[in-house]
Amino acid sequence: MFETAVRDEAALRAALAEADIAPMLMVLAQLSGDLDILDEVAPHIHGAWSFLESVPEDLKQKVRDRLVAVLKDYAASGREPPHHVPSETLQKMMSAGVGQMVPEEYIPLLVEETHLGDEDTRAVHWQRKPDSLAVGKFKAIIIGAGFSGLCTAIRLKELGIPFEILEKNTDVGGTWLENDYPGCAVDTPNHFYSYSFNPNDKWSRHFSRRNEILGYIAATADKYDLRRYIRFGVEVTTAEFDEHDARWHVTFQTADGVTQTIDTNAVISAVGQLNRPSIPPIAGLSQFRGPVFHTARWDRTVDLKGKRVAMIGTGASAVQAGPSIAPDVASLLVFQRTPHWLMNNPNYHKEVSAGNKWAIEHIPYFGKWLRFQLFWAGSDGFHASLQMDPDWPMPDISLNEANHKMREMIIDYVRKELDDDKDLLAKVIPAYPPYGKRMLRDNYWYRMLKRPNVELVTGSIAHVTEDSIVMEDGTVHAVDVIIMATGFQASKMLWPMEIKGRMGRTIRGVWGDDDPRAYLGITVPGFPNLFLTYGPNTNLAHGGSIIFHTECQVRYITQALREMIENGYSTLEVRTDVHDGYNKLVDEKCRNMVWAHPGVTSWYKNRHNRVTVTSPWRLLDYWKLTQHFVPEEYRAGRIGHAPIIPGQEARVVASIDGLTVG
Repeated sequence: MFETAVRDEAALRAALAEADIAPMLMVLAQLSGDLDILDEVAPHIHGAWSFLESVPEDLKQKVRDRLVAVLKDYAASGREPPHHVPSETLQKMMSAGVGQMVPEEYIPLLVEETHLGDEDTRAVHWQRKPDSLAVGKFKAIIIGAGFSGLCTAIRLKELGIPFEILEKNTDVGGTWLENDYPGCAVDTPNHFYSYSFNPNDKWSRHFSRRNEILGYIAATADKYDLRRYIRFGVEVTTAEFDEHDARWHVTFQTADGVTQTIDTNAVISAVGQLNRPSIPPIAGLSQFRGPVFHTARWDRTVDLKGKRVAMIGTGASAVQAGPSIAPDVASLLVFQRTPHWLMNNPNYHKEVSAGNKWAIEHIPYFGKWLRFQLFWAGSDGFHASLQMDPDWPMPDISLNEANHKMREMIIDYVRKELDDDKDLLAKVIPAYPPYGKRMLRDNYWYRMLKRPNVELVTGSIAHVTEDSIVMEDGTVHAVDVIIMATGFQASKMLWPMEIKGRMGRTIRGVWGDDDPRAYLGITVPGFPNLFLTYGPNTNLAHGGSIIFHTECQVRYITQALREMIENGYSTLEVRTDVHDGYNKLVDEKCRNMVWAHPGVTSWYKNRHNRVTVTSPWRLLDYWKLTQHFVPEEYRAGRIGHAPIIPGQEARVVASIDGLTVG
């Protein structure tokens, strides 16, 4: 374990000279048990991001020298590292590593997320001997082979539960396969935006580009031998629950138009929210003679060099694609409905240093501590700042003191990027509070706006002609290509699939086009044995990684399937009172948060101002909610028998912030 780290001391020392100090410090404290060094270094660490440290070079060298000595001692003695570190020690280490107090309640979550105990505690195990169970007679269908679908498949395979994945595309990757626009990248640091059980020690950038992420997904599918379970090029059209035999009939269409139906015990949707492009109803758009395409359906056959390009929208994909194409086009007109907040992160364009790569690969626990650091950097630290203070005197532009300070910090950054250009500043500074819409990473967007061939247009579009875009004030913009950076139909979840549950009721009939609801974002009354990943109110907007939420959801779903198989249940269906109580609590929480701000229109909420997409919970809260499947919250059934409500008298299903569901 330690021999590879010390085999070449010169290489070790060279790597440590470049590696981040915080994970290095925590490895040293963990292996040596010497916590005094934490007290020396901690005052110089001012936050969880690697650039928020001012540790003097002589103190860094002291940490490096001690770590080299400790690693050599472990290698020479052959002794094992400590298998258990007391919670109070971990709390002191973690707090020192991120420059602020990490509350005690987070320690179990962080140990699990980082695999500090070298155990995959999110894996689900049988509670009864599987040889005595009818595991082989049970089958699950997973719809989608992106991050969530593959995670589900890995967990089901571990338990030996038969499954099949139906994927409409020709390869794995989901949204990362479909989105290949120029500049496409992740805005969550990759050492956290990856499976906790399958870390990658070779990320080239802190925020990797699309191809590298897609490569990681493909490598994961190969590592776990998942491709033989996937039917590629088939799109699910309907899934209908048969109450008589308690099975789902899943119908799909192949690429050549052939329709097939297969039966299954359970359906697990892993189709995501951001996979169906949203095209605004602009008059005359269909009459435009030049190329028109959405960023998620980028047309690689179109050569943009020297063209007059219109980009409609200023959201996440626009902020990445715009600066990537601006140097090559003759002109770029960016049509903005409402501005977005963009935050600077000095690591966004940085490559991972060779020292960090070496340390992650060779030094035990270094990668685990780096993952912890990034978890905390983008986690729950500012969750409270996104809640409205009823006494705050400026509710139109900010929520509270902390939110206002963030606003002023971002404005100061934008002012510097735009060289204090008053006209541009007036166009790009939002009138709503930070985080009202998705907070974006600045991909040199503001610098792009300063280019002589780029113009930001803020008026309303009246219509499109054969060769131009006409504004409501009569201004005519001649363009050759129109790129729609207009987002996705996030609230219209599971569309265009037709999902039929009990008594023929459809998911569209229950949800409408923009009001999806589910218990924990996972299960819906009237739709037995149907489980959702990335369902209603599970999108993360305050921080974190959606893969973290996926792992929480998949553990919960796997436990539910275990409950069915071990008890011989043919159906499992969330109780209506549990579902409704939970959603009442979600609405209460969301009502006080920035996404429900009346001055904001976004894909996070529906036309009635109800937040349907975003999770109101801290990561810690959602982790607790999904950690254990609770049978009392469900109605179970066996063919030919009345439904069973395990522990029918049990009413409490969850308690968060003193509010009880159920």
